[in-house]
Amino acid sequence: MIVVGLMSGTSADGVDAAVVDIRGTGHRLKVTLLKHVGRPYSSRLRQHILQVCEQGTVGQICHLNALLGEVFAKTALLAINHSGISPQQVGLIGSHGQTIHHRPAPTYEPGVGRIRSTLQIGDPQVIAERTGITTVSDFRARDLAAGGEGAPLTPYAHALLFARKHATRLVVNLGGIANVTILPCGGKLATVRAFDTGPCNMLLDGLVALETKGKVRVDLGGRLAQKGQVHEGVLRWLLAHPYVSRRPPKSTGREMFGEAYVQQVRAQAHRRHLAFPDLLATGCRFIAQVIRNSKEWTRAPIDEVVVGGGGVRNNRLWAELSDVFHPIPVNRMDQCESSSQAFEAQAFAVLAYQAIQGVCANLPKVTGASHPVILGTVTPGLHGLP
Repeated sequence: MIVVGLMSGTSADGVDAAVVDIRGTGHRLKVTLLKHVGRPYSSRLRQHILQVCEQGTVGQICHLNALLGEVFAKTALLAINHSGISPQQVGLIGSHGQTIHHRPAPTYEPGVGRIRSTLQIGDPQVIAERTGITTVSDFRARDLAAGGEGAPLTPYAHALLFARKHATRLVVNLGGIANVTILPCGGKLATVRAFDTGPCNMLLDGLVALETKGKVRVDLGGRLAQKGQVHEGVLRWLLAHPYVSRRPPKSTGREMFGEAYVQQVRAQAHRRHLAFPDLLATGCRFIAQVIRNSKEWTRAPIDEVVVGGGGVRNNRLWAELSDVFHPIPVNRMDQCESSSQAFEAQAFAVLAYQAIQGVCANLPKVTGASHPVILGTVTPGLHGLP
């Protein structure tokens, strides 16, 4: 089946679409990337998304849900067109949507019990209607209902594509939030461990936006960070955040590491009269150090680190990762028969395929769910289910 995966991460930069050919059944799949298309959000739309994440009204969320459905649908059709195929040849779309709130920590409601919640928007009804293709969405909710964190979910795809019989790999995603997947040698799903390590691009991009009053969104290539020096005092403060030392399973997002957190980080830098390049350099070291600390959660020595996500373009962050893991080799996904930029969208294509096949694709020992579940809600296309 040809499947389109759609993904927009916590950085809310835009929509990634991956057109993939998936063959096989059960947990043995052959996944081939046919095309990747990235479509950035306009500055106005991105600001609207971030504002809704922080303090959106019900009316704003309602409107944005439909609006993002249209954006996701157009991105899917664009990717299909660039692949040289027709929508009729695509069996399925897997849309992660745009997370606007994630509350995996349970709260107790009298008379009801422990409640966990998450919300990804980008109306799948609109996507299915505009494309005519059956759409699977809302992947995180069922895992939460089963007592899990609903995240991370991409480790299932990491295991399918990157596990090796005779090597232990650490797969790293440098997105708005960084997450790691530990793949012990042997390739068994039951041995996989994964979790969100903490902020990544969300922190670095947030600092740049604050410093430039929104005129610049990203430190391209890590150029400013490369001019800076790590400040050990600020680094210790960053590493002291309670989330860093929390035991897995754990997941996080903008609720913990959003605008308020970025402002706290900048305030620490101002108290110590830290130059801005030094602050970015310190942020890169913090991200790399926390990722390295993930080695503590496996007894097996790491043979190789495989890295994907937008952060691979930040040369200072890449240098820090290479340094903290030395002499373990650190390679991009592109060097391992995959794509750094397309992988997360590709992963949700895989999860959608498994949902239609009736295969459970959460990893309970990763998310904390009480049992395996089939992920996603299915919205039929114009001609029914594939």
